[in-house]
Amino acid sequence: MAVTAPAISSRTNARVKQLRAAFQGHDRLSSGLVAIEGEHLVEEALRSGINPRTVFLTEHHPAPASLPRDVEVILLASDVFASAVETRSPQGIAALIEPPAHTLASIFDGRTTPLLLIAAGLQDPGNLGTIVRSAEAFGATGILTTPGTVSPWNQKALRASVGSIFRLPVVSATQQEIATLQSTHDLQLFAAVAAGKDVLPAHEADLRQPAGILIGNEGSGLSPEWLALASSRITIPCPGPVESLNAAIAASLLLYEASRQRTASPQTIEVSLTARIPGPLRRRPTGATR
Repeated sequence: MAVTAPAISSRTNARVKQLRAAFQGHDRLSSGLVAIEGEHLVEEALRSGINPRTVFLTEHHPAPASLPRDVEVILLASDVFASAVETRSPQGIAALIEPPAHTLASIFDGRTTPLLLIAAGLQDPGNLGTIVRSAEAFGATGILTTPGTVSPWNQKALRASVGSIFRLPVVSATQQEIATLQSTHDLQLFAAVAAGKDVLPAHEADLRQPAGILIGNEGSGLSPEWLALASSRITIPCPGPVESLNAAIAASLLLYEASRQRTASPQTIEVSLTARIPGPLRRRPTGATR
């Protein structure tokens, strides 16, 4: 690996500026590269087949053993490194990577029954990152982010995904593109909402078919346009006296239910789809609020 020496000690160095711009999300100044920080995220990127363009190390932090020999390594003085990254307690390693490029076509590969999580206007990056992690854990084939949704490469979202963002396809899509998917791929859209008329408990919805689960904005939920587009409305029964569930938790529970249905025996599923939770619900069950 090519290592610069001695360590850069100027905060106005061009490469330091590029790293700082990447952490701040300035695509033009970072040449479209994304910054990641911490040994775990760098190792996750490498494990996922992503070779960093450049790795930045403080003087006393060793380079990862799995780092390819041709990756550029730049040493920074500790104070210079701290000035470029965003965490309060820098770990001494950061990298610039080219984010994986995915398309809608790559999600529908024909080998797996599609299971999509559609983030319709989510604004909390921690929620989106957690959803990405849950989506990978429960076998989703991809995540669609609509206009108005926070970037999955936001630093907080990236850290909350704990590396899943490197492997799970996350693609931006408009409402019209998602409507087209309904007809071209026979995709059923399930809108996560509060309980109400014509709203199915999640365990009674058939999530084994090609499915997209719609999760709305943390404060206002799904817009009327999204609700009109949905094939069905589903909710998470909550026997406890809670007002609502966090958007990421709601999405995770619905993804788990889809995974459970898809891996259970047909006999178990038939019983599940006809079963009902006994007793009245005391407060609003929900799909997606903060």
